[in-house]
Amino acid sequence: MTNYVMHTLTLANQSQVREFARPDGVVFAVAWTGPSRPDLRQLLGPKFATLQAENAVVNHRRTHRGLTVSHSDFVVRSGGHSGAFQGWALAPNFMPAGFPMSNLR
Repeated sequence: MTNYVMHTLTLANQSQVREFARPDGVVFAVAWTGPSRPDLRQLLGPKFATLQAENAVVNHRRTHRGLTVSHSDFVVRSGGHSGAFQGWALAPNFMPAGFPMSNLR
C-alpha cells in the first residue's frame, strides 16, 4: 500500500513539476527539473518568503550558488544553470513514514 501519490505537471517550456501528497491530500513535497525554474512563489506559497530571506543578495552581488533552506519544518535544494535546473522542497513534518528521498531527485 502506497502512503503517498505523485502528480506530474509538464509546463509549456517542457519543465516538469512533481507534487507528492499524502492520501489525505496534504502536499509534503514538490520537485522540479527543466530548462528554467518554475514559479517558486506559486509552488511554495507562504514558504516562498522564507526562501527569499534565506537567499538574499549580499552586498548587491549575485552568486552562482544554488538556493537552499534548511529548517526542521522546511527544506529546499535548488540548483543548475540556464537550460538545466532542478530542485525540490520538502515539509519533513508532513512526510509519510517510509517515503524514499530518492523520489525527489
